[in-house]
Amino acid sequence: MLLHQSKTLTFFAPEEIGGLGALFFDTGISAGFPSPAEDFKEQRLSLDKELIKNKEATFFARVSGQSMIGAGLDDSDLLVIDRSLEPANNKIAVCFLDGEFTVKRLKVEKNEVWLQPENPNYPIIKITKENDFIIWGIVTNVIKKV
Repeated sequence: MLLHQSKTLTFFAPEEIGGLGALFFDTGISAGFPSPAEDFKEQRLSLDKELIKNKEATFFARVSGQSMIGAGLDDSDLLVIDRSLEPANNKIAVCFLDGEFTVKRLKVEKNEVWLQPENPNYPIIKITKENDFIIWGIVTNVIKKV
């Protein structure tokens, strides 16, 4: 369900999906030599159970832009955001800054906060008392298309 769209992020709420989940083979997939097929043990896997620890506080947002490519967050990636987690130094956070949502790495020293992009083409943002600033949630996972 679409909740909000800004220039940099599009927010979604998780939806309950019925069923048992997708098939999951719990042996690891070899990136070298193939392993014998009879070793596969079939189970059911729910991505909701793997990616969402607190359903009421979890949201998804689609990235728009290139400011976090060094952290592996590319344009159109889907972020899993947990609003119940405490912000901390070096965590990747979704923040509301002066009327816009952004995703950046938190840098906290003493009583100062910076939002650090993971792309040298973007400036580090120092948060001041003049900013309208809220740390909205902490990114816990990223879902990519290949």
